This record gives sequence, structure tokens and C-alpha cells, in this order.
Amino acid sequence: MIQVNGLTKDYGARRAINNLKFDAQQGEIVGFLGPNGAGKTTTMRILTGYMPPTDGEAIVAGYDVVEESLEVRKRVGYLPETVPLYTDMVVFDYLKFMGELRHIPNVDDRVDEVLDMVGLLDRSNGYIGNLSKGMRQRVGLAQALLHRPEVLILDEPTIGLDPGQVVEVRELIREIGKERTVLLSTHILNEAQNICDRVLIINKGRIVAEDTTENLQARLIGAERVIIRVRGESDDLAKTVKQVKGVQSVETKDDGAVEFEFSSGKDMRPEVAKQVIKAGYDLLEMRPLGMSLEEIFLELTGVDKKK
Repeated sequence: MIQVNGLTKDYGARRAINNLKFDAQQGEIVGFLGPNGAGKTTTMRILTGYMPPTDGEAIVAGYDVVEESLEVRKRVGYLPETVPLYTDMVVFDYLKFMGELRHIPNVDDRVDEVLDMVGLLDRSNGYIGNLSKGMRQRVGLAQALLHRPEVLILDEPTIGLDPGQVVEVRELIREIGKERTVLLSTHILNEAQNICDRVLIINKGRIVAEDTTENLQARLIGAERVIIRVRGESDDLAKTVKQVKGVQSVETKDDGAVEFEFSSGKDMRPEVAKQVIKAGYDLLEMRPLGMSLEEIFLELTGVDKKK
């Protein structure tokens, strides 16, 4: 587990992170999101013992990252954005070397096990320097998993992977997250939405939001949005929906579908469905529309989509 309280880091006169406070529990995958320069990598480096904070406290797997740095490192698996690998080594030999540094028993068997987990068994005798960027990323992930860490910290784990590999790594992270604490930094917003139990959004060194994506949607919208589609002509569909008391706004889309809003305090969908059917329409679809994680991210960080 991870517990952060008042974490601050200064680089000279510039404050990279400012009074961060958050936690991540065992069996939880937490997404760490923010624009470039927001403080994500700095936070991860502190949590892995790579650098000390200027102020504040961070407890990882029950140990203080400053006072008990070696104990933390024994229990953390870290995949940095740029994976440091020995390109002139064979994949198996590199992982065996890393395992021996950590005094892992039956290291050969464990190397085979993690290579199978990341889908690299067939490349175990190849030189790291001859691997694609995506495969090197998987070698880095294997290294992070080698010692069965209690906490896994991943900085952009799917960067450079092809679509098939991305799916495989996401499934692996989900499986790992059932038993371990996972802190995952990513710029791929739908990735966080798909695999994370909770998200932290950081901007200019401060946490600006911390919740599930569903709760963030509800907080930002303050109303429910629903899309409705019917069979055939729908020229008067918007007028029909507007007649339902409690519907706040109605908009006809280019494809003939109608989007409407209502206050989140009362679900108006049953009443709208009754009215639409009563008007003689064949109802094909009624689907809620939440804000995407991208929209939430842009709203909270103030990043202009056009930039």
C-alpha cells in the first residue's frame, strides 16, 4: 500500500509537487494522470526511493521512503518511462542477473515464469538490443515483476506497444492489481478509464481530483445526459421528449438521435420512454452519456483541446 502526506519537492526555486496527499490500497489499481510537467514522474521517483522529498512523508508497503529506503526498494517494482536496459545482454541473462542482485531463490525458474507472463518466452535467447521498443518495454515490465513486489509503480507502461500488446499488458496489470497495489501513470486516458479502480489527477504539482471516473462525471456534470434513438423518421422526436416534465434540455443530433438532460436527483428515463412509445415511435436505444475521462481531464486541468 501507499500513503502520501504533505509530499513536496523543490528543484531550486521551482516547486515540482506541492503538499500531495493520497493513498493506494492493496488490490487497487490507481491511475495517476496529468499534463506534462505536472509532477507525476517526480512523485514516482520519490516513492521508489530514487530521490528524497523536500518535505512531507511517503510510506510504501509499510516503510518510510526516506528512513527505510532499502526496505521500500525490496518491496517495489518500478517501470520508468524510459526503461534502462543492458542492450548487449541476452534477455534471459539480463533478468537472471537482476534476480541474482535481489537474491531471488530458484532464479532460473522465476525468470521463465515472468517471461511467460509478459509473452517473451520465445525471445528469451535474443539480445535486448535487437528487440523492438515494445518488446524492450515488456522486458522492463518483467524486471519490475521479478521479485514479486507488493507495490508496482508503472510510468507509461504501454508506451511503444502495438495494439495487441497493449491489450495483453492491460490484462496483465488487471491480474497483478487483484493482489498488489498498482500506481499507474498514463497519457492514454481511456486506458485509465478501462483498468483503474480510481484516478488521481495532478496539475501544476497539486492533486486537483481523486475519485472513480463515475463519481468524477457526476460531480462535474451535475445532471444526467441520455441519448435516444427510434426507428424511421424522428422529426418530431425532440418535441415529444420536451413534453416530459423534468427534462431540462433537448438536442437533435445529425444522425436523427436526440440527446436530453435531466437533474441527477430523479431518473426521467422511464417517463421519456413512455412518452416516446405513446407518440407511436419504435424505441431502439436509450443510453446514458457520461463525460469521458478526456473531458474530465481537460476540465480539471484547464488544458485547451486545441493546443
